[in-house]
Amino acid sequence: MKPILFYIVLFIGIGSFAQSYQPQKINPKAIPLYEKALDLLQAGDTRNAIPMLTDCIKIDSNYMEAYLSLAGACGELKKYQQAVTLYEKARSIDSNYFKVFNLPYSINLAGLGRFEEALKAVTVFANIPRISERGQKSAAYRKRCYEFAIDYAKKHPNNNYNFIPINLGDSVNTPLNEYYPSVTVTDSLLVFTRRTGAQREDFIESRITKQGFAAARLIKGDINIEPAKGAITVSQDGEWMLFAADISGKGYGGFDIYISYYTPQGWSEPQNMGESINTEFWESSPSLSPDKRALYFSSNRPGGYGGRDLYVSYRQANGKWTPAVNMGPAINTAGDEFAPFIHADNQTLYFHSDGLPGYGGSDLFVLRKSSNGEWGTPENLGYPINTIENEGSLAVSADGLTAYYASDRSDSRGGLDLYKFELRPDIRPYRTIYVKGKVTDAQTKKPLPSNIELIDNGSNLSFMKVQTDEVGDYFITLPIGKDYTFTVNRKGYLFYSEVYGLSKKEADSTYRKDIFLQPVALNASFTFHNILFANNEYRLPETGLAELDQLVQVLKDNAGLQVQISGHTDNVGKAEDNLVLSTNRAKAIVDYLVSKGIDNKRLSYKGYGAGKPVADNSTEAGRALNRRTSFTITGM
Repeated sequence: MKPILFYIVLFIGIGSFAQSYQPQKINPKAIPLYEKALDLLQAGDTRNAIPMLTDCIKIDSNYMEAYLSLAGACGELKKYQQAVTLYEKARSIDSNYFKVFNLPYSINLAGLGRFEEALKAVTVFANIPRISERGQKSAAYRKRCYEFAIDYAKKHPNNNYNFIPINLGDSVNTPLNEYYPSVTVTDSLLVFTRRTGAQREDFIESRITKQGFAAARLIKGDINIEPAKGAITVSQDGEWMLFAADISGKGYGGFDIYISYYTPQGWSEPQNMGESINTEFWESSPSLSPDKRALYFSSNRPGGYGGRDLYVSYRQANGKWTPAVNMGPAINTAGDEFAPFIHADNQTLYFHSDGLPGYGGSDLFVLRKSSNGEWGTPENLGYPINTIENEGSLAVSADGLTAYYASDRSDSRGGLDLYKFELRPDIRPYRTIYVKGKVTDAQTKKPLPSNIELIDNGSNLSFMKVQTDEVGDYFITLPIGKDYTFTVNRKGYLFYSEVYGLSKKEADSTYRKDIFLQPVALNASFTFHNILFANNEYRLPETGLAELDQLVQVLKDNAGLQVQISGHTDNVGKAEDNLVLSTNRAKAIVDYLVSKGIDNKRLSYKGYGAGKPVADNSTEAGRALNRRTSFTITGM
């Protein structure tokens, strides 16, 4: 008789435990059927083996090997409850014989989320004498996973969260494998990968409407010509697609990251993203930040911390990408980190890891950026989003409520399907708002392709840089609850700077901000918006330095430019005091410009006190407008 101990014999000798179970007394009619079922199991035909094993048990209800084999087969198909029931039936026949099966029994208990029971079972297994080194390592690994799960549950109470993945349906899913979902910032387009052959993967899209998902179709253009492709991501504005592929004659070696651009004729021929990102080693799973300034991906190149690590490259003002850098040991481990997804808030990154503490296999983690721009500590998404299995790639909608992922759950159309589910509140990204507009010449109204920088007014740090398209249009997402300063600096124009108060705007709303640039010309002037001096003070406020740096850049870009800095006050107080105060404020700005390398011969300053009001001094709002500093071009 062939034993059922497929892998248990690797952990402990069969004869190393006493038993009351007597396999020689099993009904002989069941044995040939059992051996046929074993042949099917060893050939990988689990589904057809299950009915045979069930018949074995019907022939002899004490056939312990049949129960154990059937339990193992059910566990392989993720039918954890059936597996647990069968294991427990086998244990009732002979608990001593069963001891060595506490390891697979514990795994199926953990599959049901019964981690405390799983820990007890694996502890029994670990205490069996003469377990092989491999058995000890396996038990120790599972024990760590169960202890992590128990500890996580204590620290993260359920709070009535229901994990209910919903299959995206026949419009999206097929009997083939669908995976690597990605969505645009407006949640209007879903793109993903579908394996359509042994060596072929195709990129598919489905429009998202109020009625649901439109029938998925092959993405048009040259993007699908090559068969050897994989992970795909769409930029938040829907204009770029980045993906991993092994394209003969275009790569540096194996899978590289490529980019394709949207055109009226479909997606353009893929272009290799170059040696700043790709190497002779494996690069895959790209994810592009919403401002298209940062590219996150996974690579197994030398110099990392494990097998596959997360890297990031930044797009410079000239369109070139910086050499990719490893995201560091706080994120990367001796295992594999892969499938990053940067959310539309540009501050929340989801990714996979099998090296960080988790439930077993590869788990999903969330990483958040702090106010100083540094990444924090990865946080496991927890059970039941993470399980004992390898989780599928994740994407999160712009509103932060819905996540998409790939799974082979029991209701899949076959293999991996795409599902959506509601994210638990504590692992959601920041809520966002949408801002769109156009940059134009203030005089001719001609569109101006430009770079827009956003300053977080709370931290006075650069938060995001956005590049408009070729007709000056931009579309960005921003976390709610903050105020920003929009700045634009384009050669030949005065810089633009204006505070945009969004802290009280509602989430998931769209706001328009058109930007008009003044050409550099004699007598052209600009009023600073962020240089807000304290009462009776002329010391430069920290909040205004970023705006002054924009003027520094204008002066450096236009070497012959000369400017006068003007200071103004409201009419509160003595006129002579206001004149001195306004003069000192203008001088403080000149001193700062000189400290940044601007020749003081190009600079002059003058205080006007309350002599040139631009608003009514009888109201506080009017007085606030009058308390201002500005500059005027006096020479070219």
